[in-house]
Order: sequence, then structure tokens, then C-alpha cells
Amino acid sequence: MARCYSVPVKIRQPSVPLLWLVSDARNDARIERALARLPRGSGLVFRHYHLPRHERRARFEACARVARRFGHVVVLSGDARAARDWRAHGAYGSPERLARGPDVLRLATVHSLRELARAHRARADAVLISPAFATASHPGGRALGSVRWKLLAARAQVPAIALGGMTARRARALGAARWAAIGALSHASSSRT
Repeated sequence: MARCYSVPVKIRQPSVPLLWLVSDARNDARIERALARLPRGSGLVFRHYHLPRHERRARFEACARVARRFGHVVVLSGDARAARDWRAHGAYGSPERLARGPDVLRLATVHSLRELARAHRARADAVLISPAFATASHPGGRALGSVRWKLLAARAQVPAIALGGMTARRARALGAARWAAIGALSHASSSRT
């Protein structure tokens, strides 16, 4: 009698987009318009921490429908299991939050070399290195600046995404192939790289 062996199958993850729109309360009213203006195949990191769980899920579904219509990758701020349950392409969060769970695209937040090492151990597919510059998300917070951002990005074993005070012009000056923003990509004049 022949033996049957199960072979683990690696689920093919989408490639890591160059441009990411990050959602929150400040850009909620403009997300659909912003997604429509982004180049096809961009990404959406859905956060919306300000909403209660049931409202957050409904808002996620609405934004995900628009994003998918334009061929965008949809990533949920949460763990890998929640991302799979919500039918997102991936999960976004701290390396510790992403270390376990099903095989989905993993975007880890990184602010230091120590966190970068944790992101690598957590099987991150990309790292959002932040804050590159001063940002409204963390008023008065210390930004990495160009030199420290580039040092972290150079040590990343996966694609590095610049986040924090980013615009298309700052991304070019930084030499960042990939970047993410909340406000800069939510306004009509800033959506193109």
C-alpha cells in the first residue's frame, strides 16, 4: 500500500507595492478618492484604530472593495490570523504581533536595529521604517532623519518602506523606492510619485 505524504504548500503572497496609503481617522473621509488616484497595484494599510470593532470591520470591507477594484494590496493592522479572517492580503504591526499565525504578507513596523532584527525573526516580508521625518502622527516625536533611515534600510533583509512625514519629493531625496503616507497620499495634488 502506497503511503500518502502531505507536502506543505507555500501560499503565493502578492509582491510588496512601491506606494502605500495608511488609513486613520484623519484621512477617513478621503480614502476612497485617494485609492482611486493611486497607481494600480499600490497598497492600503488599514488601521482605523478609532473605530469600535464592528464599525472597523464594516469600514475595512468598504475600503477593501475599493482597493481591490484598483488592483491594490490590502493589509490589516493586526495579527496574521485576523488578516486571514478578514480576507486581507496581509498583516501590519510590531514584529512581536506578526511572529505567529498563518502565511500572509507581513509588514513589520521598525524604529531601531533591535526591532529590525525582531522583524527578520518574525518572517516579515517588508519593514516600514519610521518615522523618517517629523510627522503629525507623533507630534514632537524624534524622527530618524535621512542618515539613520538609510542605515536601517541598508541592513534590512527585506524591502524597506519609508514612513513618517513622507511625500513623493522626500522619498526621492531619501532614495526610498517604497514609501507610505497618511496625509500626503490623501490629497489630490500629492498622489503621484
